[in-house]
Amino acid sequence: MASTSTPLTLPVLPLDDEVVLPGMVVPLDLSDADVRAAVEAAQAAARSEPGKPRVLLVPRIDGAYPGTGVLGTVEQVGRLADGDPGALVRGRGRVRIGAGTTGPGAALWVEGTRIDESVPEPLPGHVTELVKEYKALATAWLRKRGAWQVVDRVQAIDDVSALADNSGYSPFLTTEQKVELLETTDPVARLKLATQQLRDHLAEQDVAETIAKDVQEGVDKQQREFLLRRQLEAVRKELRELNGEKDGEESDDYRARVEAADLPEKVREAALKEVDKLERSSDQSPEGSWIRTWLDTVLELPWNERTEDQYDIQGAKAVLDAEHAGLEDVKERITEYLAVRKRRTDRGLGVIGGRRGGAVLALVGPPGVGKTSLGESVAHAMGRKFVRVALGGVRDEAEIRGHRRTYVGALPGRIVRAIKEAGSMNPVVLLDEIDKVGSDFRGDPAAALLEVLDPAQNHTFRDHYLEVELDLSDVVFLATANVLEAIPEALLDRMELVRLDGYTEDEKVVIARDHLLPRQLERAGLGKDEVTLDESALRKLAGEYTREAGVRTLERSIARLLRKVAAQHELGERKLPFTITDGDLRALIGRPHHVPESAQDPAERRTAVPGVATGLAVTGAGGDVLFVEASLADPETGAAGLTLTGQLGDVMKESAQIALSFLRSHGAELELPVGDLKDRGVHIHFPAGAVPKDGPSAGITMTTALASLLSGRLVRTDVAMTGEVSLTGRVLPIGGVKQKLLAAHRAGVTTVIIPKRNEPDLDDVPAEVLEKLDVHPVTDVRQVLELALTSASADVEVPVAA
Repeated sequence: MASTSTPLTLPVLPLDDEVVLPGMVVPLDLSDADVRAAVEAAQAAARSEPGKPRVLLVPRIDGAYPGTGVLGTVEQVGRLADGDPGALVRGRGRVRIGAGTTGPGAALWVEGTRIDESVPEPLPGHVTELVKEYKALATAWLRKRGAWQVVDRVQAIDDVSALADNSGYSPFLTTEQKVELLETTDPVARLKLATQQLRDHLAEQDVAETIAKDVQEGVDKQQREFLLRRQLEAVRKELRELNGEKDGEESDDYRARVEAADLPEKVREAALKEVDKLERSSDQSPEGSWIRTWLDTVLELPWNERTEDQYDIQGAKAVLDAEHAGLEDVKERITEYLAVRKRRTDRGLGVIGGRRGGAVLALVGPPGVGKTSLGESVAHAMGRKFVRVALGGVRDEAEIRGHRRTYVGALPGRIVRAIKEAGSMNPVVLLDEIDKVGSDFRGDPAAALLEVLDPAQNHTFRDHYLEVELDLSDVVFLATANVLEAIPEALLDRMELVRLDGYTEDEKVVIARDHLLPRQLERAGLGKDEVTLDESALRKLAGEYTREAGVRTLERSIARLLRKVAAQHELGERKLPFTITDGDLRALIGRPHHVPESAQDPAERRTAVPGVATGLAVTGAGGDVLFVEASLADPETGAAGLTLTGQLGDVMKESAQIALSFLRSHGAELELPVGDLKDRGVHIHFPAGAVPKDGPSAGITMTTALASLLSGRLVRTDVAMTGEVSLTGRVLPIGGVKQKLLAAHRAGVTTVIIPKRNEPDLDDVPAEVLEKLDVHPVTDVRQVLELALTSASADVEVPVAA
């Protein structure tokens, strides 16, 4: 514990904002009046006393003095390093300042009491540990500063008070902290305070060094990256010069590119905002690559590029006629579109309400009728670019609208890519197989097409990737489909429906002669004058070797014929030129696959027994002929009731029940033995059992088959029929009349029975087909039976089911 000792009278030497602790040796500038007065007073007093002049060193903080000072001795008076007069003063010990007094000279004299700062021996254990900690901290700090010569001096200090006062040399201590050390008279407490101050400083220094190291590493990395990028630019420049390219062709100055591009105003604003983001982002940021890819996509789109439509209406019609035989509905619609566009342009009505005069057509028909190739012909006739977008099997909505830019590998949708590929804003876009679009957990692409194909909305179409408005109102969209029912109703409502119901035999012959044969001759390596197909051969190929709505199988048959001829010529078996007639077909490609019922032997025809009638149906491949077979079970072995086979749908099953109910209730007036229907089971079968069948249009066919079975009268071979039946025997209208009549014509049928209310649909049937068919519109089943059944024959047996 510190205690007081001998009283002293000393001149005051004030230190402005500076603190001197015992043990410190400091130089003082004598040019300061207060310092000079105190030193001179001490020298005057020392002349009458032994020893060196003594002064009281007191810090003066904002004009105020603390209650404790330091006894100092003037060791030497001379000149400082800068030549000014100075004195060297050493601190000896703490003095408690008392009252002021008088003394020689101009200095202020005060009375003071020396403070005893001794620590009893031996030192307690905690004090010894404190001494070791302070020395370790001080040594660490001195080594960081490189003051190795001071380390040994600090390690040599054993006195607790002197060790604590050694902190007075620390430059990191503030004046307030040094005053606190000065006024702490207990040496152990003072050493604790000095240790804490030194520990805090070292901790701050460690943090500062860590921050400085991180900053330096970042600066070094940036400098290194900058240097490498400049080197990379220099290498690229040299490579461009070696390749003969002008400098700046691969410039990344997106701002200049955006400002120079011909963009719509809103698109330009959005692009410039993205350029601002790009300039603020670092090169390592992933957002930078997203923005660059987006800007490249926007700059590559033909925002204001449009091809001039060819308004030569006669010329466009000639192009369509030359490239496609038949398909009059589509040709007429395209001609109408061009005529309207021409008149709008002539009158300055190119844009009305922000929308241009585009078109959305749905081409629905069986495979092979030329829906896809028609798109190219339309583009050719209009003088526009053509792009095909395959939608078959697409299940992801993002395929139509694009991905959000935040996804890795994000791309715009197929519509935007089609516009980009076309290089103009008014191409002809063929949406192929729109009925094959699926939907699952990734969304419904058909729903995403609603905006694309809506003429009232697509002038402001927004792709998820672009997020700017894209005007699609000038695009001609042609959507193709095989099955109308597979297209969602909302989507179908936005399109103008054009049906392609298949070709007649005459049209197939013309297509084969003018289009298919020249193409296959070229593919087979044959000249036009080397192999010729007679029209009779083409007609037989279309009628007996192929039975389809389109011409794909016909083209394959022609290709097979030409390959046979080419191979025989190379083997030396046939000389060219050669003309293929209908008599040569069997030897070259085998027997016909579709012989009409009328051409078969009467005993081999399907309708050679009672209970078989010929119906007409519509499938995904166009119209087709459908046979209906009926039989009665043996009353001893078969249970009563109705059995239906052939993979029938619910509607067709109900038609069979209606036909059976009608005959049971009206059999007497039709002179039919309806008693058999009560006791014996009835079996109705539709061949081609692997093919699902449904619909009401087989009602009169099933009624006719059952009536033939009960009456024993055969159904005429040359008769086919279609129509829905009611419980009262009325024949109700059905759909697909044109396709069914074309199918009947292909099958060699000459007489067709249709509902009376479908008579207006005959206007859609080609005239050459109607000329070869005897069409009977009917209103009642009784009329059907009169037309379809032959006269009764006594030697005909009723078929019985096993």
